[in-house]
Amino acid sequence: MKKITLLFTAVIFFAASASAQKYAFVDTEYILNNIPSYTAAQEKLDELSKTWEKEISDAYAMVEEMYKKYQNEVVLLSRDAKMKREEEIIEKEKEAKEMQSKYFGVEGELYKKRQELVQPIQDEIYNAVKELAAEGNYAVIFDTSSGMNMLYTDPKYDVSDEVLEKLGYTN
Repeated sequence: MKKITLLFTAVIFFAASASAQKYAFVDTEYILNNIPSYTAAQEKLDELSKTWEKEISDAYAMVEEMYKKYQNEVVLLSRDAKMKREEEIIEKEKEAKEMQSKYFGVEGELYKKRQELVQPIQDEIYNAVKELAAEGNYAVIFDTSSGMNMLYTDPKYDVSDEVLEKLGYTN
């Protein structure tokens, strides 16, 4: 009986302390879309991406053209000429793949540019959320834009506009 009473007291204590916790949520996508420098950074990244995609597409088109030309002339070429042409085609395709990796790979130019342009903005948002959490005594601030499944969120706990305000942007 003593154990049950102790367990019941502990459950009541934890329930009381858990209900005292304050929670809020933010929508970082909403916040980012309301920051002009982020929109400008995204436009610049999109522009770079399109330029690089065209460059890569042109390189693959050249490989395809070389291959078609080779297939049309293969019956007329000597064995050495065939091997030389095949090596040229393979080399061009390899260059195109390397270009694609250089621009869009894991540590590619697009990734580096994104880090350069977007990371400082994300860091600012994180610091603003951290300050807001300290000021508002929030135990947890959720981000609803990162795929978090919430069945219901009360808008009165959405502090996204306060984060924008802390960053110096008004909506």
